[in-house]
Amino acid sequence: MTAAAAASPTAEPAPRVHQADALRGFALFGILVVNIGYFASGYTAHGVSDPAFGGPVDQAAETVVSLLFSMKFYLLFSFLFGYSFTLQTASAQRAGRRLGPRHLRRLAGLFVLGAAHAVLLYHGDILATYAVLGLLLYLLRGVSNRTALVLAACLIGWVVLLFAALAAVVPVEGGDGAALRAGQETAQALAGGPGSVIAAHLDLLPGMVLALVLQQAPTAMAMFLLGLVAGRMRLLADDGTHAVRLRRVQWVGFPLGLAGAVCYVLLDSTSHVLAGLAVSTLTAPLLSAAYAATLLRFFRTGPGHRLQGALAPAGRMALTNYLAQSLVCVLLFTGVGAGLVGSVSPALTLAVAVAVFGCQLLVSRWWLARHRYGPTEWALRAFSYLELPGRAARSTGERA
Repeated sequence: MTAAAAASPTAEPAPRVHQADALRGFALFGILVVNIGYFASGYTAHGVSDPAFGGPVDQAAETVVSLLFSMKFYLLFSFLFGYSFTLQTASAQRAGRRLGPRHLRRLAGLFVLGAAHAVLLYHGDILATYAVLGLLLYLLRGVSNRTALVLAACLIGWVVLLFAALAAVVPVEGGDGAALRAGQETAQALAGGPGSVIAAHLDLLPGMVLALVLQQAPTAMAMFLLGLVAGRMRLLADDGTHAVRLRRVQWVGFPLGLAGAVCYVLLDSTSHVLAGLAVSTLTAPLLSAAYAATLLRFFRTGPGHRLQGALAPAGRMALTNYLAQSLVCVLLFTGVGAGLVGSVSPALTLAVAVAVFGCQLLVSRWWLARHRYGPTEWALRAFSYLELPGRAARSTGERA
């Protein structure tokens, strides 16, 4: 669900693309809004709502998350990973250095971080998947823009056809008794100590791996490839030349993306959930693109420029912030800390996500005023380069 893009080292400093940093910060917020539900309730991982919170306010909060956030923001993170890869490549070429060894070490470090994150903090980790897909992206780095776009379309089309076929032949039980029992068991495990929490993560991992293989990994790879093309076009380093294209993305993305999201919400709790997943897989990239296009246009205004300045520091250290979100949620909701799992309503959980992200904006700005990198970004860069990067903040930034 990545922060991985923010952690990518480069061979030599180059001007940052602050729009990309800000978009990454925005994506980080969306990721938190979705992920926090898996910490606050044991039922979320099993696709059902906590029966203790069935009021209209809580139902509205869950609908907002499903409609506007679910299956949207990891796509934007994935797009930014592909975009940043083009900046890493260009930076290595300018410096006359080989990209391969550093990039492969970075992916290895990312995989280790992701595996530890999945076991210790959050079973829904995306970093390890990004590490594996990052290797594929490296192997495909020389493909033409046309080939990259065709591959991206094929990957998304494959997932859509897969879910559509499954919807036609695989019966989905209308009752949710088994899911409710599983949700209660997960909630009890999360309320326990460290060993119990880790056991719950390990118990949920097989289902998460299946979801990754069937849906998240192919669609994330598709977005990697779209980001690769956008990076070559310097779409986020916009001087106004892409304004017409961005408007078209909004005009297409919002109506089709929102229509697909509505379909997903309506079908999610029915026996046609797989059909809803097929529709959402097809349309969620359009809504994600519309979000990005809207922000890129807004960033060119006075208020938008201030919003960009607020979001960009969080995006610059998104790997640290992504991991910190999981740590904070573990300390808030599981038995390792306050043990609030199952006692915080969906509406209040959404408010907690807003508060946590607001704190991250402030902390990120404070940290980067004193340091060049976030702490996890610094460690991953040191491993990738096999040397210790400078810690002091500089007035000139680096690449996105």
